[in-house]
Amino acid sequence: MRYCNLRGIRASRVVMGCMRIADKPLQQTESLIVEAVKAGVNAFDLADIYGKGDCERIFGVAVKDLGLARKDYIIQTKCGIRKGDTGTWYDFSKEHIVSSLENSLIRLNTEYVDVFLLHRPDALMETDEVAEAFDKLHGEGKVRAFGVSNFSAGQMKLLDESGVDIVANQMQFSLCHTPLIDAGFNVNMNKDESVSRAGETWEYCRLEKIALQAWSPLQYGFFGGVFVGDERFPKLNAGLSALAEKYGCTPSAIALAWILKTPAFAQVVTGTTSPERMAQLCAAGDIELTREEWYGLYHSTGKALP
Repeated sequence: MRYCNLRGIRASRVVMGCMRIADKPLQQTESLIVEAVKAGVNAFDLADIYGKGDCERIFGVAVKDLGLARKDYIIQTKCGIRKGDTGTWYDFSKEHIVSSLENSLIRLNTEYVDVFLLHRPDALMETDEVAEAFDKLHGEGKVRAFGVSNFSAGQMKLLDESGVDIVANQMQFSLCHTPLIDAGFNVNMNKDESVSRAGETWEYCRLEKIALQAWSPLQYGFFGGVFVGDERFPKLNAGLSALAEKYGCTPSAIALAWILKTPAFAQVVTGTTSPERMAQLCAAGDIELTREEWYGLYHSTGKALP
C-alpha cells in the first residue's frame, strides 16, 4: 500500500468508505476493517448523515471491539448536509459545524478526528464564520486538519481568503465520470467536452497542493451503478480485464489504479461492504499503470482526444 501526505497526516491512498455499513451486521463491518488494515489501509471515511449517524456509531464500536490503537488509523468525517420537512439543505454556520463535530466525536467514541470536511457547498456560507469554527475545533484539539467535498476552485478560494487551510477535496471521479479532466484535453475546441463543468478544481488543487479524493470510483453517472462487468461498457471491461490479468488483480482494482495514476488524486474512497472485495480493491494501492495503459483505458470509455 502506498501512502500520501495530507499536510503532515500519513494516510493510505485507498480509503475505506463507511457510507453503507449502517444496515450491515457489526461482525461484517469488523471483518471489513480487518481486511482493510491487513492490506495497509489506515484511513476511514464517514459523514454525520451516513445512516443518520449510525455509520459513525457502528464504526466507533467496531474499532473498539477490534482493539485498534487510535494513533494507528485516520478518521475522516463530514458535516453540512441537513434534511428537514422542506427537503435537503446545507448549513455551514459556526453553530452547526461545531455541534456536528462534537456529536460525531460522541458517536465515534474518540476525542478527535483527523480530517473534517464540509460536505457540499453552501450558497449561504459566511467564510469568516467557517474560519472561526475551524479555529475553535483545531485549537481544542478536536480536529487535526480540514477539507471540503464537491467544491470548485472559486469556492475553495473564498475559504482561503478567510484563512481556512484546506488539505483535501473529495470529488466524484471514475473512468466513467471524468468532467474534471475532459475540458483540459479540449481547450479551445468547439465540442461538448471543452465545456468546463468542474470549475478548474483539478488545476487549483494541484497549484495549492490540495489532495483530491475520488468518491464513487467504480460508478457511472450519479450512483447510476457499477460499470465493471456491465455489458453496456464492453470495450472498457475488455481493457480492464486484460490489465487485471497482467497485474494479477481484479478489474476493479485496475479501475482504482487508473485514478491513482493521476497526479492530482491522492486517494480513492471505496464503497464495498464485502471483506473479500475490500482486500481485492486494496491491490490498487500498489499498481502503477503505464502512461499508454492509462490513456488506453480513457479511450475505451468512448472519449476521443483531439
